[in-house]
Amino acid sequence: MEDLGLVAIGEILVDLIGTEPAENLDATECFCRFQGGSPANLAVNVARLGGRSALIACVGNDAFGRFLERRVAQSGVDVRWLRHEEQAPTSLVFVSRTSGTPDFQPYRGADFRITARDIPDEVIRAAQVVHITTWPLSMEPSRSAVLSAIQRAKAWGKAVSFDPNFSPKVWANHSQALEVIREVYRSVTLTKASLVDCHRLFGEGETPAEYIRRFHDWGAEIVVFTMGEQGSLLSQRGHPALRLPVRPVQVVDATGAGDAFWAGFLTAWMDGKSPRECLLFAREVVEIKLKTVGPLREGLNRWEIYARMPQPDEEFMPWHGS
Repeated sequence: MEDLGLVAIGEILVDLIGTEPAENLDATECFCRFQGGSPANLAVNVARLGGRSALIACVGNDAFGRFLERRVAQSGVDVRWLRHEEQAPTSLVFVSRTSGTPDFQPYRGADFRITARDIPDEVIRAAQVVHITTWPLSMEPSRSAVLSAIQRAKAWGKAVSFDPNFSPKVWANHSQALEVIREVYRSVTLTKASLVDCHRLFGEGETPAEYIRRFHDWGAEIVVFTMGEQGSLLSQRGHPALRLPVRPVQVVDATGAGDAFWAGFLTAWMDGKSPRECLLFAREVVEIKLKTVGPLREGLNRWEIYARMPQPDEEFMPWHGS
């Protein structure tokens, strides 16, 4: 099988996003339909940056499922392993439009019905990076299917990427979530965690350094930690952490910014860039996204973005924070 680049496993959803800015869903009156789901968004963003990506996911055999398949396929994502489930509808998520962390409410249907049969060995072997999130881990049978996939990926020398985007709205059993996520990190190469993610997962009593140390202790080799206006931290096992500051950007829509950021990082990783170059590229990509209503725009030339990036020594600074 040909090189598939990024293989994203997990949810693809219909995002019904508020048409006007609002603090939360209570204040949102009207919604517009978008393709959503973090793994699907990541695969689409990689494709829009000119990379190769494939999606393993489950949708309903309905109009929404067909809408989602068309959208990701039109973006250049390989959808051969997108399954249409007869027994459940396509999952939906209502999302507020905001410049901060969006409020959301999921209505789950087919998304968690991924099975081991949906993730064949040849797909994992053809991947450069296998990417997952917490969403499919929250329920069976997708939890067991994903755990098996990343264990195979690690055994075959693939990079495993994990976004620990835990939310109690998706996974109500917090103690179970911690146990499963800790098991996941035994197979993880790269992880992107935000301060908000860690507050939801571990509580607010720890420092960024302690959160990062926990991810390394659990198994992650490279930790990228995003802190909003304070920028991002890059921590490689055995090396001091570095901070990359943010630059001023007029934010139009923050929905999907995290997926755009990580798609940039993983695209550069697959291009053989250093971790610092990957984070610089991620910053460039997320700035483009923040200026855009809806998803990352098509027609981006990543080689032009690489060419205009500053040198790592000009941007990174030692991080002495706790």
